[in-house]
Amino acid sequence: MTPEFALDLAQEAVRAALYVAAPVIGLSLLVGLLISIFQATTQVNEASLQFVPKILAALAGLVFFGPWMLTTLMDFARRMIQMLPEMVR
Repeated sequence: MTPEFALDLAQEAVRAALYVAAPVIGLSLLVGLLISIFQATTQVNEASLQFVPKILAALAGLVFFGPWMLTTLMDFARRMIQMLPEMVR
């Protein structure tokens, strides 16, 4: 395995991880921002108010984007398994 091949492999793995994690993290970030704006405008400074909506948003993201996430990970795993002969050389 050449260093260039290893770098390409690592880049593809990081890219796949970012693609899969982005929807859930993005939804949680958006909900957290909306709750923060609500807290700032109403001056309700309750720290536990953010956790439940963010968890629910993450679960909704997993339910909605789950099939796509699973397909993306399966495609990545399939490509890695097909590349095994090249990795062993």
